[in-house]
Amino acid sequence: MKDLFYSLDLNLLRTFLVLSQELNMRKASERLYVSQPAISQALQRLRNHFGDELFLKSINGLKATPYAEDLAERITPYLDGLAHALNTQDTFNPLELNRTIKIALPAQVLCTLSGTLVQHLKKEAPNADLHLLNWTSTTLEDIAKGTIHLGVNYDYPSAPKEVSSKELIKLDGAVIVRKDHPITLLEATPIDFSGYEIASMLIPGWNDRVSYTAAILAKKGIPHKVGFRSEFPMALIDVVQHTDMYFPSSTNFPIHQHPNLRMISVKVDGEIIQQTLYSYTHQRNRKSDLNNWLHTLIFDLLTEQKTLHAEIRFPHII
Repeated sequence: MKDLFYSLDLNLLRTFLVLSQELNMRKASERLYVSQPAISQALQRLRNHFGDELFLKSINGLKATPYAEDLAERITPYLDGLAHALNTQDTFNPLELNRTIKIALPAQVLCTLSGTLVQHLKKEAPNADLHLLNWTSTTLEDIAKGTIHLGVNYDYPSAPKEVSSKELIKLDGAVIVRKDHPITLLEATPIDFSGYEIASMLIPGWNDRVSYTAAILAKKGIPHKVGFRSEFPMALIDVVQHTDMYFPSSTNFPIHQHPNLRMISVKVDGEIIQQTLYSYTHQRNRKSDLNNWLHTLIFDLLTEQKTLHAEIRFPHII
């Protein structure tokens, strides 16, 4: 009986795994830094070795055969463990990092954290190549594939099984309005915004169908209307500056950088609304020194922001 392990070039297993994740020859070649003909040749060798077509052409690229799906599920934990063993250093030192680090953030966090995050990473890991990416509808899949090291966003109960989440920080909710908005309160309740339209941040895969604020108002029976939605904070800011719409955000929003805007604290049933941010990474990286370092760094920066912005808004209290 043929020994499928010792008779196989193990490099082909990496090609097989990437193909099973991407189901696209071009994307697989880009991830493996080889040409598409090289991928085709590797696939033919894999077919000959396993005696199965493995991947068939489909309208959107490739479709894995049942055998390929089962094989990918069985070998993934072992290849992940091998990758972790090879990439783990005895002593973690950010100064020695010499690799690309891809971090995905929702636009609302990206626009407030990018500057300080880049500044600290350049200082602590000067040889690392940092890519800050906007969170998209495929980000969780990219984390599951291993093409994005760390993601930060709100709770995603339906995250792929390969993705591990860890609580990062609780952000206090707030509302952003134009400086001369009719609502002059420093602290408001949901009923105070009745009659005004919502300018809602659209976060792919999280609130595509329903605005989080609209859901709260609906639960309270408060009349409401979503007047505008966008994935881009600057678009929301521009709309809010020229209308009476309000932009639900958090106290981490850099209100001091926008003199034409005001921030209003919001309480529901006497309590400040909070949203929890989580960090997301591949299961194999959940205990890695690099992941723990990035998680702690982002937590520290968000916490500093939270304190700084509170001092700016309420200097007589802090």
